[in-house]
Amino acid sequence: MLNKSQLLSPATTGFGGLPDVTEHSNIRRTLSRQNSISNSDSGGEIASIQKSKVFGSAMTAGVVVGNDIAGIALDTKSPTSLAATASTAAGASGKTKGKSGRKGRNSSGPAHKTRRGSWMFALTLVSAICLLAIAATLAYQHFLMSPSRNSHAQRLRIVRRILREVPLVDGHNNFAWNVRKYAHSSLELVHLSHDIDHKSIWSRPAWAQTDMERLKQGLVGVQVWSAYVPCEAQGLDAVQLALEQIDIVRRLSDMYARETVLATSSQDIVATHRRGLLASLIGIEGGHTIGSSLGVLRSFYSLGARYLSLTHRCDVSWAGSSASPLEQGLSPFGKAIVREMNRLGMMIDLSHSSDATARDVLQVTRAPVIFSHSAARQLCNSTRNVPDDILRLVAENGGLIMLSFDPEDVACGRQARLQDVIEHIKYVRAIAGIQHIGLGAGYDGIEMPPLGLEDVSKYPELLAALLEDHNWSEEDVAMLAGRNFLRIMETVETVRDYWKRAAIQPIEQTEPQPKTQCTYMSS
Repeated sequence: MLNKSQLLSPATTGFGGLPDVTEHSNIRRTLSRQNSISNSDSGGEIASIQKSKVFGSAMTAGVVVGNDIAGIALDTKSPTSLAATASTAAGASGKTKGKSGRKGRNSSGPAHKTRRGSWMFALTLVSAICLLAIAATLAYQHFLMSPSRNSHAQRLRIVRRILREVPLVDGHNNFAWNVRKYAHSSLELVHLSHDIDHKSIWSRPAWAQTDMERLKQGLVGVQVWSAYVPCEAQGLDAVQLALEQIDIVRRLSDMYARETVLATSSQDIVATHRRGLLASLIGIEGGHTIGSSLGVLRSFYSLGARYLSLTHRCDVSWAGSSASPLEQGLSPFGKAIVREMNRLGMMIDLSHSSDATARDVLQVTRAPVIFSHSAARQLCNSTRNVPDDILRLVAENGGLIMLSFDPEDVACGRQARLQDVIEHIKYVRAIAGIQHIGLGAGYDGIEMPPLGLEDVSKYPELLAALLEDHNWSEEDVAMLAGRNFLRIMETVETVRDYWKRAAIQPIEQTEPQPKTQCTYMSS
């Protein structure tokens, strides 16, 4: 149990005396980010330095030994020089002997000295051979036994092996909205697990980029299904639309129990991946879905929602949108929402948030944040994309930028290609670091997906293309694919558990709402 001094420490100023469990790791995060940036900027110099150490030590030993061998060989012409060399190798023990003893042992003359030099020569030669053998073995293991990445097929095999160990996480998919809008919430009309050529109302539209077959082909281990609610529903039936999509995802998990399991924690994800199944998570897109009610927010969490996008393409009364001409940040009630999400263990999604909102959140939150489907604003000036200064702040926060595949974000509205996505991934890595990037494609919400990334089956193609670059190691690919997301989710859960032990109670704050024809009573 925390004592009073811990609860009221200066580090918690401005947050109601609540403990900041991430404070102790800020320095570590900053250092790891700097190391990651250095690694990405150096063009793989760290890997080359590690390789050179193997040969450097062997070559150094070889040079030293070689010099000793050469020196001894040259000195064999001079018995006096050879004796001096042998005497030096013998160490201090020879110096402790008396003069009469030395004369007695040396009475045999030059022949004795020659035999001693030959023994030293043989010992040095054997040592040199052993060192060279060790160096050759290490070189063979490092270069010849490592998986080749020369061909596309070889890189795909590496990707498949990586994704057997680490679940591939996609942070954003609008499938549930399409079922709600076009199939009237009927999963029976979707034929989600049937062959992709099955003739139904679902398989042919360009925006239908997701089904179970293609998710398996894409080796997807975790799919975050977004409950997207248009801004036009704000103040009307936004809460109902979100609830209906949560219901779709939950029914999906029941209907296709042999393929997917509803996950609500990082432990659920790991366990589901070990079983070879898809872990389904729920995210909610648009802060207007909670109706300015913390009670609704808590109810969404109870139903399985694990992230909330604070805004969409419209401002809410407590936070500003990136699509709004007004640069509005968090209101006091917005800060209360952030605090309550920290307490619940719910990830804060800043995609679509204004820069002012993002900065306010990063100052207030005690847990890492995510951008569930965004890219680099420096490469494409999309409202959903993230500027460099906020990329750096997210890295310091320990958060995650999950890269969108939407042409609006990666190609400024033009027809996008796989290479456009790669350029954004590499840029965000260069600014924020390898520990702070993930994938959030946005499938089923993209009218024209990038060439080479047409649907959810194409993720291995992206990862294999990254492996063409010698700056991308297998560990880097694993971190991008899902390891970073798992770390973020575990940290958010750690904050939740810490606050639970500290007996932090739910916030009872409300935001007054005007009474309109669409409400029975105001808040």
